[in-house]
Amino acid sequence: MDLQETPPTHCDWSNVSRIVQTCELVGFLACQSNVPPQVQQSARQLGHVDSAVISGRMSVGFIGAGQLAHALVRGFTAAGVIATHRITASSPDTDLPTVQGLRKLGVNFTTSNKETVDKSDVLFLAVKPHIIPFVLDEIGPNIEDRHLIVSCAAGVTISSIEKKLRQYRTAPKVMRCMTNTPVVVREGATVYATGTHAEVEDGKLLEQLMASVGYCTEVEEDLIDAVTGLSGSGPAYAFTAVDALADGGVKMGLPRRLAVRLGAQALLGAARMLLDSEQHPGQLKDNVCSPGGATIHALHVMESGGFRSLLINAVEASCVRTRELQFLADQEKISPAAIKKTTLDKVLQQPGVTAEGVGVKPRGISMFSSPRTKKK
Repeated sequence: MDLQETPPTHCDWSNVSRIVQTCELVGFLACQSNVPPQVQQSARQLGHVDSAVISGRMSVGFIGAGQLAHALVRGFTAAGVIATHRITASSPDTDLPTVQGLRKLGVNFTTSNKETVDKSDVLFLAVKPHIIPFVLDEIGPNIEDRHLIVSCAAGVTISSIEKKLRQYRTAPKVMRCMTNTPVVVREGATVYATGTHAEVEDGKLLEQLMASVGYCTEVEEDLIDAVTGLSGSGPAYAFTAVDALADGGVKMGLPRRLAVRLGAQALLGAARMLLDSEQHPGQLKDNVCSPGGATIHALHVMESGGFRSLLINAVEASCVRTRELQFLADQEKISPAAIKKTTLDKVLQQPGVTAEGVGVKPRGISMFSSPRTKKK
């Protein structure tokens, strides 16, 4: 559409409130009289983004090129807040499927974390929590005053990152965020906390970036572990629920493809109803249940199986594990489980990591730096 022309009156504006985040439309849509009010409001709220990000002066880097980095890059570029040639990602593993995906998107890829730092203004730490201390030791000398460090690692506190980086910079600007993979379709859920030296404008910048790929709000840092258990791990709960619903549909005779689609649509529609109505979820649940009907009988079965307790326990387990990961990161030791998962060779490819540093002996892997206490 030519920005000098008047938008057609028959235009379907139903999804335009998300589209206005593209830089060319922000200022234009905010002042057009025949644009719906909700679209104008979205444009005004996002109008200040282009001064830093969309103008092309801002560059973004990712230390780590896994699922989260790939999802965020796809979300940012789909939202139009930053061009792919302004994004750099690094990983020692060039064979990851996500690396190939980033390259296809046009992202600058390198195996050098320091190169990513040098090319970036906003730097996302998108690696596993136990890798964070080693990454910070590597990139610390390259951090400058212009850098905003954003940690996406579960459980790793702002203070632990600041402590590491203060060896190299007097006042490193650090922020911590917890997001989730639906950012890839711009329906993510993100919270963030601001570090000691990060400024108000840094928080606004991060919120503008993350709001372009879903919901984003600031919280106190001590709430982020709980957020990890809820919305950070939440997509996995939802996928498991859809898979189980589809199994139920297949058991009762539905084709698998149809069962999956119906299950996913049921969750999508229910979530949209909840967000749009702002009613208590219990009330919306009651609205579906007719006296003596099929739904209330189904809910009875779910309650008998401890459905609610399972979800509550799942959130708690994820939160507790997040805090355990922080302990491992503080110890700067990589657990045997992590080594087994990533393979020892790839762990040792991380700059600054030595066999002794991760507790590896010539003929095996030490469980931890100190021997276990035998039970009496």
